[in-house]
Amino acid sequence: MRVLLVEDDPDLAEVVALGLRNESYAVDVAGTSGGAEEHLRTTAYDVACVDLGLPDGDGLDLVRRLGRDPDLHRPRRLLVLTARDGVADRVAGLDAGADDYLVKPFHFSELTARLRALARRADEHGTTLQVGDLLLDLATHRAWRAGVPLVLTAREYSLLRYFMHHPGRVLSAEELLEHVWDAHANPFTASVRVILSRLRRKLGEPALIVTLPGAGYQLRAEP
Repeated sequence: MRVLLVEDDPDLAEVVALGLRNESYAVDVAGTSGGAEEHLRTTAYDVACVDLGLPDGDGLDLVRRLGRDPDLHRPRRLLVLTARDGVADRVAGLDAGADDYLVKPFHFSELTARLRALARRADEHGTTLQVGDLLLDLATHRAWRAGVPLVLTAREYSLLRYFMHHPGRVLSAEELLEHVWDAHANPFTASVRVILSRLRRKLGEPALIVTLPGAGYQLRAEP
C-alpha cells in the first residue's frame, strides 16, 4: 500500500512514517494541506491519513476537496488523525468523506490495524491473496509457496503483494516504483531489479515471475 501521511508535527510524522515503512508500506509525508495537494496531483494513493489541525487550513477542507477537485487523485480510503475527540467532530469527519477516524494520542498498533481494515474494505480478495501455489496473508504479512513459509523483507513482501494483486498483467519497472516505493525512491537506480532478483530466489523454482524484454515483469499463475 502507498500511504500519504498529512501531519504537521514533524517528530510525530517521522516516527509514524518510519514505523509504517518497517511494516512494508510506502509512505510519503506532507506537513501542510498545500503540500498534500502537490502529492495528490501526481500520485494515486491507497490511503491518506489526514491530520485536521494543519497550519494552512482545516484538514476537513482537504478531505472535502478530494471528492470534488478533478485535479486531485482521491485516495481509495481516507483516515482522519486528530486530537478532536468529540462525537460532533467524528461525525463531521465521516460526513466530509473520511472512511475512518483515529483520535490522538493513539497506539501505533491500532493505526496499522485500521489501515489493514481499510485495505480489506477496498480489496475484493479479503484477508488473503492466492495465485497458483502462492499464498499471502494480508493481516499478518506472511507468505507461503506450496505450503512452505517464505522469509521476506518488508520491500520484498510489498513487491510480491503488488504482483499478486495483478496476476498475468505485465508491470513496468516505473509502475512498480510508483506503487511499491515512495517519493524518496530514485527512478534511475536498479532498485526494482535488485529487490526482484532477491524475491525470485526466495520464491524458488519453477520461476513464477518472468521478465518480458522491453515490456516489464509478469507473475504467472502457473510456471
